[in-house]
Amino acid sequence: MKIALLGYGKMGKVIEKIALERGHEIVLKKDEFNTFDGLSNADVAIDFSAPGIAVNNISTAINNGIPIVSGTTGWLEDYHKIENLCNKKNGAFLYSSNFSLGVNVFFELNNYLAKMMSKFKEYNVSMEEIHHTQKLDKPSGTAISLANAIINHTDKNNWVIENAKEDDVFIDVKRIDEVPGTHSVFYNSDVDFIEIKHVAHNREGFALGAVVAAEWIVGKKGVFSMKDVLDLK
Repeated sequence: MKIALLGYGKMGKVIEKIALERGHEIVLKKDEFNTFDGLSNADVAIDFSAPGIAVNNISTAINNGIPIVSGTTGWLEDYHKIENLCNKKNGAFLYSSNFSLGVNVFFELNNYLAKMMSKFKEYNVSMEEIHHTQKLDKPSGTAISLANAIINHTDKNNWVIENAKEDDVFIDVKRIDEVPGTHSVFYNSDVDFIEIKHVAHNREGFALGAVVAAEWIVGKKGVFSMKDVLDLK
C-alpha cells in the first residue's frame, strides 16, 4: 500500500516507522515546507498535522479521490463541512480523536459507565487529561470525545476547563514534558469515589491504530470512525 503522510512531525515519523514495518511504502511526507506532489500516487493518506492546516489537507485528499484517515484534533468546528464534501465526492474519510485500540475500548467503557451513573444524582462527574507540552490544543480531542459521551448520557450540558458550574463537566487540563497521554474520568460522592483511567506509554499505539485504519479504509466509500474499523458498533 502506498501512503501519503500529511504531517511529518513526531507522530508522522512514528507512523512512517510502523507503516514500513508492515510492508507499506511512503510516497509523500508533507510538512509545512513542501507541496502535495506525490499525493496522486497514494492509495491512502494519513493526516497528523496541525489544527490550522488539517481541513486543507483532508479536503485536498478527498478532492483528489484519495481515502484519508485523520487524527489531527482542534479543527472539529469544520467536521460537517468535511463530511459533506466526502459524501458529495463519494470519497472515504475516517476521523478519530485517538487511534489507540485501548483508548477506543476506554471510549466504550466511558459510554457504558455514563449511562449507569446517570441514575445516581449524588455523584458529580469530572475529568483530567495530561499531555506533553508540545500539544497545541486544550483539552485534547480524546478528552472532548469522552466529555461529549458523558453529556449525551447525563444531565450535564457542557464541558469546560475553568469556572465549572453544576451542569458542566470540568476537565482539568495539564501539560507535562514527555507525557504521551493520560485521561481519567471521576465520579465523586460524599461516600465514595469511582475512577476510570487510560495511560498511554508511548506514541506507537496511536500510530499502529492509524495505519490499521488506513489499511481498512482503502476500497471503501463513506464517513467512518474507529468503531467501524474495530467493529465496536
